[in-house]
Amino acid sequence: IMHFSSLFQYCPKCGSHSFVNNNEKSKRCESCNFVMYINPSAAVAAFIVNEKGDLLVCKRGKEPAKGTCDLPGGFVDDNETVEEAVEREIKEELNAEVIESKYLFSLPDLYEYSGWTLPTLDMFFVCKLSDYTNIKAGDDVESCFFITIDKLNTADFGLKSIKKGVELFCVQHKIN
Repeated sequence: IMHFSSLFQYCPKCGSHSFVNNNEKSKRCESCNFVMYINPSAAVAAFIVNEKGDLLVCKRGKEPAKGTCDLPGGFVDDNETVEEAVEREIKEELNAEVIESKYLFSLPDLYEYSGWTLPTLDMFFVCKLSDYTNIKAGDDVESCFFITIDKLNTADFGLKSIKKGVELFCVQHKIN
């Protein structure tokens, strides 16, 4: 795990090498007093259940965890709400339109990408689509398919928070 404190050696504001650990979440420049915090990046994931009660599962087309199961979703863009992000990600990844979304819960994770580990806060939604028959994998999704909830194997999911989220969803689904 490449923590940001070991990755950033120079102050991004003034370029000084006097960029020291301030605490576990920040670094401080001793030259210009700039303080840099690395807070979790917001991300979204969607549970999409069709009229038969099957869950939509995606196969990741890119690293990290390429080839493992996933839920549709991704990072929240600048100046975007999480509700807008889940709608955009489903449009990009599935070519589908969200007609209703409901926030369920959030889970923290660590996302390893491009040589460093980024903390994330993954927000999970249950989403209804306008059409479940014309879903087509796009963007960073290799393929997508519906699977009955009782046939889900959480070990097939590669990202820790997604795996835990699917476990929680399955427990809630069996109760309801």
